[in-house]
Amino acid sequence: MSFRLSNNLLGILNFVTFLLSIPILVAGIWLSRKAITECERFLDKPIIIVGVFLMVISLAGFVGACCHVKWFLWLYLVVMLILIVLGIAGTIFAFVVTNKGAGRVLSGKGYKEYRLGDYSNWLQKRVGDENNWFKIKSCLVDSKVCTEFHNQHINESVKEFYKVLLSSIQSGCCKPSNDCQFTFLGPTNWTKGNGVFINNSDCNTWSNDLGTLCFNCQACKAGFIDNLKSSWKKVMVVNIIFLVCLIIVYSVGCCAFSNSRKSKS
Repeated sequence: MSFRLSNNLLGILNFVTFLLSIPILVAGIWLSRKAITECERFLDKPIIIVGVFLMVISLAGFVGACCHVKWFLWLYLVVMLILIVLGIAGTIFAFVVTNKGAGRVLSGKGYKEYRLGDYSNWLQKRVGDENNWFKIKSCLVDSKVCTEFHNQHINESVKEFYKVLLSSIQSGCCKPSNDCQFTFLGPTNWTKGNGVFINNSDCNTWSNDLGTLCFNCQACKAGFIDNLKSSWKKVMVVNIIFLVCLIIVYSVGCCAFSNSRKSKS
């Protein structure tokens, strides 16, 4: 690859990256000012960090390639290499922690049930942490996932309800466990009875109040983890594609850096 071609290509790629970083940064700043819910406030800082990082690194690559500043190119390649290594390590880690656990099939039911102990210890500890779960629970309540669940299935009979395919969060957070053997009155309205449930503490935690339901249950945490697993697997596919693109850009940068050294020798 010639000196001019590699430098021009690297400059174009980083200029595009710089343009992409602008809406990301603006979105993060907008969220930080307009955020109302705990879930929205949780997102603003990571978005701002990603936006600033992309802007700075793309500027370094653009200036280094187009202005032939070898020091900027060297810094750009070092950061890119670190990013590639972290991306590979993160993908492997995500695969390991999401490889364990799945919903349990129930006889005669269209939905599955979820147990916290079926998933990796790392995810159990992170999701089960009191402070972390408070934020997650706030997000689930704010998203009205169980309110929509209630409205969607309010007119169904018990037989119709048991055939419904529920998401992991709906199954874990919006209804009581099958172990409890509660009497169905509605999707979020169940008769508890007077029993004490030793084998499953979630049965004593359940409440018919739409703001409580099973949001404090272990099954809700398990359902959230199962949903998180599915999301992470999709992210891993995107991350692998991103890493391939990153390696290609890094290769172009190496060519530009090598040619820059040769041109000055």
